[in-house]
Amino acid sequence: AARYAAAMSNLEKIRRTIHDAALDTLIVVGDDQGELHGEGNMPCILIYRGETIANVPPPPNPNRPEWARRLSAKYFEETTPRDYPVDAKLAHHLIDTLMEHEFDIACANSLEPGQGEGHAFGFVHNRLLQGEAPPVVPVFMNTYFPPNQASPRRCYRLGQVVSAAVESYSEDIRVGIIASGGLSHFTVDEDLDGEVLRALREKDAETLCALPRNKLNGGSSEIRNWICAAGALEHLPLTWMDYQPGYRTPAGTGTGLGFAIWS
Repeated sequence: AARYAAAMSNLEKIRRTIHDAALDTLIVVGDDQGELHGEGNMPCILIYRGETIANVPPPPNPNRPEWARRLSAKYFEETTPRDYPVDAKLAHHLIDTLMEHEFDIACANSLEPGQGEGHAFGFVHNRLLQGEAPPVVPVFMNTYFPPNQASPRRCYRLGQVVSAAVESYSEDIRVGIIASGGLSHFTVDEDLDGEVLRALREKDAETLCALPRNKLNGGSSEIRNWICAAGALEHLPLTWMDYQPGYRTPAGTGTGLGFAIWS
């Protein structure tokens, strides 16, 4: 109970920080777990550049338990789809800059009918922004599915180039970046999480870049999103961090819940 309360308090701290920053645009780095991309087309890195991105309710299911309904409400609209604004101009600039730096970036400016953003992005909109709608730039990474997961070093470099793109952007706007997901799951690995958090705190880029890829599978693959954010934020101090090992069972299943703010 104490760890749950601490995790909820940490989420609220991050929510307030985003709100108080009065951002013009928020870049969201998250993974897609078969929600938009499947075996027919699985991009390694994709930037969404449409004018809006939809968040849609889950399909009706009368047999869905109440706890599942409450959980989905943290990610998705409950009854009516909602279109959230996207900073399409900045997204286009990110794509241009990344291509110039030899990243072969996939892009999309629309979703298929009935599709909506995945849980990594819906959580940011529904739990952290809570109805506030600064434009976002969704950066989709295939962290989850072999064989085309980016290496940790590539993720870090991606973040560096994203930061350079923001710095070179022609408009004078306030931009934030958030890594959605992680740390270790669905088995808690406190050693791995501790190594990642130490490297973030000490700005130890080489440790992040050299993390064993066999440790970054399943839910723990979302650590790649954190590595990308670390690359983008290497010029800023890490001002706050917390960690809660969220065990669900005596067998060690659960999630390593990491929280951090750079400013």
